Amino acid sequence: MRQVYDRGLDLTPGATVLVGANGAGKSTLVEAIAAAWARRITAFREDWLQRSIAEPAAEDSDLHRSLRLTCTRGGPTGGLFLRAERLHEQAGQFSGRGRWSERIDGPLLGRSHGEGFLQVLAGMAAEPGLYVLDEPESALSFDSSLVLLTILQDMLAAGSQVVLATHSPVLAALPGATLLQLDDRGITPVAYDDSDLVTSWRAFLRRPEDFLRHLR
Repeated sequence: MRQVYDRGLDLTPGATVLVGANGAGKSTLVEAIAAAWARRITAFREDWLQRSIAEPAAEDSDLHRSLRLTCTRGGPTGGLFLRAERLHEQAGQFSGRGRWSERIDGPLLGRSHGEGFLQVLAGMAAEPGLYVLDEPESALSFDSSLVLLTILQDMLAAGSQVVLATHSPVLAALPGATLLQLDDRGITPVAYDDSDLVTSWRAFLRRPEDFLRHLR
């Protein structure tokens, strides 16, 4: 994250997708962006969702303390920070508090993890804002990942900005997104077909035996 500290990071309008191996810093970066956004908007908007979207957890880094966001004045202030593995903890809030309860049909805890995740995002897609998602594919099947792509496109069409960290080649294919690869060279733009994520998955699916024989 030294690169971000020294030179900053341009997040272009629309969608930015972060890809890289485990430990590359994707989650650290999205957590910091979400926390910095929450710190900015709570100065003028009192809303339970905005106050809770990015409260750093004990395991999170302190990068957010040094991060400042440069935003367009008067822009949308909605949005959400959502980590798939914490949806269960947030389900009660989404189902029973604030204006969001009107957008979610029934209690989330009665749904599968993936169904609940999609229901939350679908209910919020029409409100422009910053949507920060950390590895949402952990809750989703292949078909559900395609549904999420549709929801993300609806968010972008409504004027939202999306920052997404993922290990999924399906989600990395979000149309029009800027793809940033995090590795030992830092954070660099990369074409979809040239990203390590896509080339590795294609190599495995083409000849899985070439990988599996090294696991024995």
